[in-house]
Amino acid sequence: MEGWNITEMVPGLSTGNVEEHSRSGGRTGVLYVVSTPIGNLEDMTHRAVRVLGQVRLIAAEDTRHTRKLLDHYGIRTPLTSLHGFNEHEKSEGIVRKLGEGLDVAYVSDAGTPGISDPGYLLVNRAVAAGIRVVPVPGASAVVAALSVSGLPTEKYVFHGFLPSPKGKRRAFLASLRGEEKTMVFYESPRRLRETLADIAEVLGDRPIVVARELTKTFEEVIRETVSEASARLGEGEVRGEITLIVSGAREPRPEPADEEIRARAAALLADRSLSRRDVADIVSREMDVPRKRVYRLVLFP
Repeated sequence: MEGWNITEMVPGLSTGNVEEHSRSGGRTGVLYVVSTPIGNLEDMTHRAVRVLGQVRLIAAEDTRHTRKLLDHYGIRTPLTSLHGFNEHEKSEGIVRKLGEGLDVAYVSDAGTPGISDPGYLLVNRAVAAGIRVVPVPGASAVVAALSVSGLPTEKYVFHGFLPSPKGKRRAFLASLRGEEKTMVFYESPRRLRETLADIAEVLGDRPIVVARELTKTFEEVIRETVSEASARLGEGEVRGEITLIVSGAREPRPEPADEEIRARAAALLADRSLSRRDVADIVSREMDVPRKRVYRLVLFP
């Protein structure tokens, strides 16, 4: 349904009650921001199914896509479109309906609305109008990928899609050289190889995760360095939705004093199975000190 004429009754709701509250000024509608599956339909929550069945209207990024989801769960709530090209116009109309007492849900094609998807403007205008906005949480490709990444997740930053033009993409990556938090991006499968090459050159060959087709039949999670991931992908066509997670920059460690290097070397030399050269190599790796310096302190004390 693309217009605003809502004639279909939804089980569990009373049109009379809504109109009564509207006339008395006692009730405005509620805007529900509803997460939907990113692939596997079993990830739809019970609450999301209930809410979508009870609201008077569902605004959707793509009504054809959302209709398939609603049909799967037997939901017959009317639909209207709200996407990146009509968000300004449609948001005003939806906020008016909310002000008249109608409960409305918004869904994007997959995952959580507003996260690299339309929805921000609608929520912003509803908040400005004093409308209650309620999240109905669920699937998110960002959170799903982070949870299985094996990279630090206590602090992370999400940047959405990287710029498409190569020059802008490389410039943006260069601005992240000092970022110590784990970084999350979305990327097109067509640009993935170019992006990995740019990351390797601009940020270095650091650990990354390429999460592809999460929750779907051909789900794949690659946890390697940038160069290793590029080699694994090979030359074939890359398909599916891509979430890319890049390790943050390593915090610079203070340069150890000569006394610290000698003390660590002495502790290792207590194991008589290790030669001084073995010890020097171990200390160099452990303390991130140039091998030449360790050799000078350990081999020629």
